[in-house]
Amino acid sequence: MAKNKKKKVISAVNFKRVLKIGFVNFWRSGFVSFASVLVMVVTLFLIGSLLVGGAILDSALSLVKDRVDINIYFRTDAQEQDIMNLKTSLIALPEVKSITYTTKDQALSDFKEKHKDNSLILSSLDEIGGNPLGSSLSVKAREPSQYESIAKFLENDQSLTINGINIVDKVNFYQNKLVIDRLAKIVTSAEKLGFAVSLLFVIIVVLVTFNTIRLAIYIAREEIAVMSLVGASNWYIRGPFIITGIVYGFVSSLIAMALLYPTTSWLGSVTENFFGGINVSRFYLQNFFQIFLILLATGVGLGAVSSFLAVRRYLKL
Repeated sequence: MAKNKKKKVISAVNFKRVLKIGFVNFWRSGFVSFASVLVMVVTLFLIGSLLVGGAILDSALSLVKDRVDINIYFRTDAQEQDIMNLKTSLIALPEVKSITYTTKDQALSDFKEKHKDNSLILSSLDEIGGNPLGSSLSVKAREPSQYESIAKFLENDQSLTINGINIVDKVNFYQNKLVIDRLAKIVTSAEKLGFAVSLLFVIIVVLVTFNTIRLAIYIAREEIAVMSLVGASNWYIRGPFIITGIVYGFVSSLIAMALLYPTTSWLGSVTENFFGGINVSRFYLQNFFQIFLILLATGVGLGAVSSFLAVRRYLKL
C-alpha cells in the first residue's frame, strides 16, 4: 500500500514537471511559437466570425421568411361572401397559419396614406371617382416550404370561379418564392465557402504546428537522448511537446476572443440596421461562453492532435 502511494506521488510530481517543461518549451521557442499562435489565431478568429456570420444570415433569412406571404388580390366586382367562402376553405388547410382580410375601403385608405405626399396620384384617384382597388387576402403558411401547396390549392379551387368568371385578379406567390429561394441559395453558398476556407486554415494550422513541434524536438534532441539514457518514461519525454501544442491552442483562443470583441462592437449597429433585428455585438456577449468553449475546444484539439502526430512521427524512443 505504501508502495502504491509512493507511485502516485511520483506520478503527480512527473505530471507537474511535464506541464512545466511544456510551458518552458512554449516560451523558449520564441519566434516559432509566435508563428504557430498567429496562424491558429487567424483560424480561430475565422471560425468565430463564421459563428457570428451564421447568426446574421439565419436572422436575415428568418426575417424575409416572416415577411413573405401569399397575397390574393380580388377583382373589384368580387362579392364579399365569395371571398369569405374562400377564406374559410383556406383556413381549414393544415399548412395555413393565419389569414388577414383587407376590404376594398381599407385598401384604398392604406393606398392614400402611403401616397399622401404625392399629389399627382391623389388627384388621379379623385378623377377616377370610385375605388379602383379590390379586396385581398394575406395568407401566411406555417413553414415556407408549404406556400407552394397553398398556391396549388388556389389553382385548383373551383370556388374562385363564379358564373364562369375568376374572382381573383392576381396571386403574388411566385414573386415571393423567387426571393426566398435566392436568399436560401446565398446562405447555403456562404456556409459552404466559410466551411471550405475554415478547412483550409485548419490544414495550415496542423502543418505549422506539426513542423513547430518537429523543430522543437530537433532543438531538444540532446536533452531527449540524456533523459532516455537515464530511464525516463516515454510519457515524460513526449508529454511536454503535446502540452506545448495545447498551450498554442489555449493562448490562440484567448487572443481570438479578444479580437472578436472590438470587431463585433464595431459591426453591432451596422448589422442591426442593415439586417433588421440582430446586433452582432449583443449576440457575441450573450453567447460569449458558448463561442469561447467552441474556439477553446477547436484550438486545444488542433494543437494536441498536431503535436501528437509530430511526436509519433519524429520522436522515436
